[in-house]
Amino acid sequence: MTETRRGAFPRLDTHGIEPVAIERVEAFVFRAPIATPVRTSFGTMTDRPAVFVRITDSDGVQGYGEVWCNFPSVGAEHRARLVESVFRPMLIEHPVVHPADTFHMLTQRTEVLALQSGEPGPFAQAIAGIDLALWDLWARKAKLPLWRLLGGASGEIEVYASGLNPVGAEELVREKAAEGYRSFKLKVGFGRERDLGNLASLREIIGDACTLQADANQAWDLPAAMEMSREFASFDLGWLEEPLRCNRPVAEWRALIEQSPVPIAGGENLADAESFATFIEQRGYDVVQPDAAKWGGISGCWPVIQATRAAGLRYCPHYLGGGLGLLASGHLLAAAGGDGMLEVDANPNQLRTLLCGPIATPKDGRVSLGEAPGIGIVPALNELEERIG
Repeated sequence: MTETRRGAFPRLDTHGIEPVAIERVEAFVFRAPIATPVRTSFGTMTDRPAVFVRITDSDGVQGYGEVWCNFPSVGAEHRARLVESVFRPMLIEHPVVHPADTFHMLTQRTEVLALQSGEPGPFAQAIAGIDLALWDLWARKAKLPLWRLLGGASGEIEVYASGLNPVGAEELVREKAAEGYRSFKLKVGFGRERDLGNLASLREIIGDACTLQADANQAWDLPAAMEMSREFASFDLGWLEEPLRCNRPVAEWRALIEQSPVPIAGGENLADAESFATFIEQRGYDVVQPDAAKWGGISGCWPVIQATRAAGLRYCPHYLGGGLGLLASGHLLAAAGGDGMLEVDANPNQLRTLLCGPIATPKDGRVSLGEAPGIGIVPALNELEERIG
């Protein structure tokens, strides 16, 4: 699995597409105002930022991607500048033979610069957004939906409503259930009594027919995580997400899994193939959650997904951003198959709802991504500012 390119795309199938010359690479920064801040155990979002990438080839075909930029939100503009100042010249100079080749080229050529600047995270996120845009462009040139280009058998996926705050979750769950959701994820890590009370309230509202998950956002050490997992056992949770910090040794995650009555999920904050390989091989997670807008795009995440499925673990993509990255994540899940669910932020965010196509309207907990080429929509980015103002 550490040989990402060969593991993911052994024949580098070009689908008959000749090398693609890139003419334009554009990054757009948007901020959607929100009335209620989004809270986690480590910080709060007071608006919803997004960095969208649009890549145009010499035939005028365009592909769209998204760069992770949630925390701190002031980093959105910085990531956009990285796309345009560091990566645009490389993309224009080098024809794209296959998106996976370009992913590796960009990663290798900027590896020292990312280390020298102390910014491996922002560099990886910018490359991820570019990779998503290139795969979207590739699928559009092949005249295939992205899920089908990647070998998927069906464009139908299961979704769940995520990002439920410790305050106001009951009302939001009722709203999302009425919209068609049948699975929900609550943020925990705000103190034992509050967490247990919130979980009890939500379980009472949704009943036994719906599924419930919890996300601690790296809030605890190992003893606390063990204790809270036992406290959560009675709520029949689908998983407990990131109970430990992502950089804790895999042995701690293994110890937690051995003691926890609740399945353990993680992976959104891993940022290289080797780390994923370690956690998958040593079964440090029950549910593996790479975030394609944060690291890897499709070229990096696809071998992680394949290894996850081969190990008999559950793949559920992490995502908490705008609509373009959400659509790409949905197509990845559809291509992967299995029993995974797509994370859909339940909090208001026009940058998500205006751009996520069919994901905005689930029916009985599922959506169909359809047969339109690429990620399925052509976003009017030049007009978006007026629509969210």
